[in-house]
Amino acid sequence: MKYELAVFDMDGTILNTLDDLTDATNHALRTFGYPEHSIEEVRFFVGNGIAKLIERATPDGISEEEREKVRAEFMTYYKVHSADKTGPYPGITDLIKRLRAAGVKTAVVSNKPDPAVRDLCKTYYDGLFDAAVGDMEGQAVKPAPDMCLKVFKELGIGPETSVYIGDSDTDIMTARNAGLDEILVSWGFRGRQFLTEHGAKTICDTPDEVYDVIKG
Repeated sequence: MKYELAVFDMDGTILNTLDDLTDATNHALRTFGYPEHSIEEVRFFVGNGIAKLIERATPDGISEEEREKVRAEFMTYYKVHSADKTGPYPGITDLIKRLRAAGVKTAVVSNKPDPAVRDLCKTYYDGLFDAAVGDMEGQAVKPAPDMCLKVFKELGIGPETSVYIGDSDTDIMTARNAGLDEILVSWGFRGRQFLTEHGAKTICDTPDEVYDVIKG
């Protein structure tokens, strides 16, 4: 295999979480009387962590204190409802199993809250990832390299033999900031045209294509 470690983004890459993220966002907005958003709007709000999602979803001009109240309500709701409508993209489970059978280590690095990352991994991919890292206090979120560096340290594998698989411009920057090769997938939240416009070097349309790139 060309790579020893495959690091996956979560939202839009291995799990379609958009419906649950939209529901949680609109629940929090509705609670405080703010306008709600369509699923297509929320699609472009996500990718940089919950704080940035709430910043993008709330009206201009409200105070940081009010935004924090919305964020807290989002977190409370999402903790209970993160898997109501979420599910794996077709072929992803088989892709991860094939990689592991070929000796490739697998990990998840996501800007979702760390407890949600771990819960969703257990729910949908129990035992299929060697490491999983989400947003936690004191750690910079993607596109900062901190989460990837934590995975490297935990697994004892460096960036030179690793590849990052994601679906957004944030993932492109994450891979480059952490010194990894990149694979972008077209089935996620952004799409092929957006990824091409943002400089993606390798774009795959199916999990089988991802496997072939990792195999080399």
